[in-house]
Amino acid sequence: MSIKSQIPNLITLLNLFSGCIALVFVAQGQFEWAFFFVCLGIFLDFFDGFFARLFKVQSELGLQLDSLADMVTSGVVPGYVMFQLLLKTSGEQAVINTHSWDNSVMLLPFLGFVITLGACFRLANFNIDTRQTDSFIGLPTPANALFILSLPLVLQHSGIAFINTLLHNPYVLLAITALSAYVMNAEIPLFSLKIKQFSWSKNALQVFFLALSVVLLIVFNYLGLPLVIATYVLLSVINNLFLKKK
Repeated sequence: MSIKSQIPNLITLLNLFSGCIALVFVAQGQFEWAFFFVCLGIFLDFFDGFFARLFKVQSELGLQLDSLADMVTSGVVPGYVMFQLLLKTSGEQAVINTHSWDNSVMLLPFLGFVITLGACFRLANFNIDTRQTDSFIGLPTPANALFILSLPLVLQHSGIAFINTLLHNPYVLLAITALSAYVMNAEIPLFSLKIKQFSWSKNALQVFFLALSVVLLIVFNYLGLPLVIATYVLLSVINNLFLKKK
């Protein structure tokens, strides 16, 4: 077993390690650090495959390790973030309404882990789905993780009263949870972000999306990130409808 063949697997394990660190920060309520380590894990997730192809050492072991690492970084971490958000907001709701915790309020936050279940199902399905080589069907778990991890940052930094009110409502968070698990596993083809040919006609959608993403991030800061991911899904749906009409 050569050292070179294990470099991609080491990078994958570092992705898993980043996810474990992110979990600790989520438990401490330090969501910015959790977001940073999830981003680091996603970055490493990209490069493990890159080096596997570069060194021509793709293996079944690497494929399984990749999914297991993603399960933590892009599955358990966002589920735990939603658990923490629901724990805080449902607790506030209980204090406002009844000045005490009832059983329904105590159980409610655990529904945040529906995101983790959805990610697990997607990752298992992705390994056996031969259609997702150049583009994705359903939202990839890393993109979903970034969406969920951005929510507490939006709460902390957006300063937009309407958005903060929405994200303090446990029922809105439950709706986001259900939608998150659904979109990851929905039969929605998402357009590829890879630019394979230098042709405007063949890359207009990708260029438009990237330019719009930059504008959204500059204008809305932390709120821009969930808007970018929502826009990606929405543009894909519109693109699919347009292609069907053709």
